[in-house]
Amino acid sequence: MQTSNTEEMVTISRAEYEQLQQENAQLEAKLAAREQEQAQVITSLTLQNEWLLEQLKLSKKKLFGRSSEQAEQMVMDQLSLTYNELEAYAFGTKAATEKQIAVKAHERKRQSGNVLDVVPEGTPTEVVEHRLPENELTCSACGSQMVEIGKEVRRTLQMKPAEFWVREDVYYTYACKNCEQETDEANIVKTAKEPALLPGSFASAEAVAYLAAQKFVMYSPLYRLEQEFNRQGLRLSRQTMANWLLNISEKWLRPVYDVLREQLCRELVLHADETTLQVLKEPGRSSTSKSYMWLYRTSGCAKQAVVLYEYQPTRKAEHAEAFLQGFSGWLHADGYQGYHKLPGNIRVVGCWAHARRKFDEALQTLPKEMQKDSPAAIGECYCSRLFKLEQAFAELTPEERYEKRLEQEKPVLDALLSWANEMQAKTAPKSALGRAIHYLLEQWPYLTRYLEDGRLELSNNRAERSIKPFVMGRKNWLFANTPGGAQASAVIYSLIETAKENGLDPYQYLLWILRNAPQLSETDEAWAEKLLPARAPKECYVPQK
Repeated sequence: MQTSNTEEMVTISRAEYEQLQQENAQLEAKLAAREQEQAQVITSLTLQNEWLLEQLKLSKKKLFGRSSEQAEQMVMDQLSLTYNELEAYAFGTKAATEKQIAVKAHERKRQSGNVLDVVPEGTPTEVVEHRLPENELTCSACGSQMVEIGKEVRRTLQMKPAEFWVREDVYYTYACKNCEQETDEANIVKTAKEPALLPGSFASAEAVAYLAAQKFVMYSPLYRLEQEFNRQGLRLSRQTMANWLLNISEKWLRPVYDVLREQLCRELVLHADETTLQVLKEPGRSSTSKSYMWLYRTSGCAKQAVVLYEYQPTRKAEHAEAFLQGFSGWLHADGYQGYHKLPGNIRVVGCWAHARRKFDEALQTLPKEMQKDSPAAIGECYCSRLFKLEQAFAELTPEERYEKRLEQEKPVLDALLSWANEMQAKTAPKSALGRAIHYLLEQWPYLTRYLEDGRLELSNNRAERSIKPFVMGRKNWLFANTPGGAQASAVIYSLIETAKENGLDPYQYLLWILRNAPQLSETDEAWAEKLLPARAPKECYVPQK
């Protein structure tokens, strides 16, 4: 039996055929859309992967690599949370002065305010006697010679590095015995007292200036100073030291700070910056909230350098506006938008160090073999060219510098702007290079403003250098307990950094203020003006080599 294979032909109508064609087209369209969607996902994941690799390379460079410019480390310091324990122990302990403290073996009262209670036995005592001169020992009532009938002793703790002692200021009292015999009423005269630094305290100008220098210049926390003193037998608590620093800041240093602020706002060119600070007891805010330490300082064209810190709970532009009340001129700042909200009489000048840094970060994300002639390298090269020209113009007058900038730097700026606009269309916005170009173009009106006057500077590095001392102590200070303590720190830092900028030794300058302020304040309403750095004596200056 023979079997044959036959094929069946299926006949369909034209309508069915067209429907099948339509369904096939729809399937092909869906397939193409799915392939396009998958390609978009792959592209997105690729870009995300590249971005993550960039961040990883930048993090490794910041942690382990060598910085290509000195200013880069300054920015890293600013990002760190800083703390300050200046007055952490001062508040909440003063009212409990007479309470008993439980110790392991026994109960004892808090130390009294007598300096002899905190120094070890055998501490040398310097006795300074204050007697009336011979020509004042004659009784004003009868003309007889007066004799000593008593004395009053005031003890203060004296201190200098690696040494401390007690100073006794002995003020003698005199009486006329002849008047006492004839009238039964003695004519009594007391030696005039020098005003105390802190009434009721055994603090001296020498001790407080030393503590301030150790904490704010050498970055040594109060608890560490307390331990050092204890090893020498001096039982000076951190609570006492914190109270001293707080009180002298408000009583004697703040008036000088206020005069310096008035002087600062009369300048035509300033620099500003800010960094974070943690304050535990900020009203209405949690203890983990970020507060800020703002910095304002004079520029290189000022006759007298002024560096001032101010504590504020937030980073709002209104704080800068309030502090700079009365100022009209140019303000160097970074790219923070808050500065651009300042009144129109304050013209913000951008920072080219920040712009160059972003191109450098983009360059560091590339492999070594791809860095040369890369767009990131070109961008950084443009910025570096401006800095090299500025170095060449450093010794020129402001008028000459203004002309040279227009002649030699303006063409570089024009070329950079043209290049950046062209590269922006070719660069992924979220890449390191894309962010660098975006920053450059967004800040361009402020970055080019330095061309307006020869006194203006290419970068805001002055402010970054001045704020660096505050952030350098972040590993040593714990926190600020209250806003008052944070502002006290700001005042002390301000006078110390201003002294350093003017060639003064911070310890000697603070000592000079604290020695003279109590006496001057009794006779002169404008006493703070007499204690500005410009009026400091020769002994306050750092010896020149």
